Amino acid sequence: MIMARFASRIDVGTALAPVRSIAMTDITFIAWLAQAQPGDVQIYYRGFLAVDAEMELGGLSAMQRRELRALADAAFRAAQQGLVHLAQVRLATDRFAYLAIARPKPSEPKSNAFARLLAAA
Repeated sequence: MIMARFASRIDVGTALAPVRSIAMTDITFIAWLAQAQPGDVQIYYRGFLAVDAEMELGGLSAMQRRELRALADAAFRAAQQGLVHLAQVRLATDRFAYLAIARPKPSEPKSNAFARLLAAA
């Protein structure tokens, strides 16, 4: 049900574009999250995250794989802290758009949630 509401916000042409580099880093993800309103959607990666982050088969360099793992870790930590919902949309065989959907901010001061997220980076 969640994906039905947000799938219309995905630019399929952009989402299907070949991955040449990682457009978002863990820091830019956290920056997006800090200013995101509840319901905002961010495609933080396109490809096959589990394979691309761990294997050379994805066509990424060792540095790009490290950056991708850092980005995936930041997204996962944000989800654990209740800041985002994580979802994925299948674009093609072995190709997905990985989405972060902003949730309402916690009642604690912003600096605490984001400080914990940055501290774990």
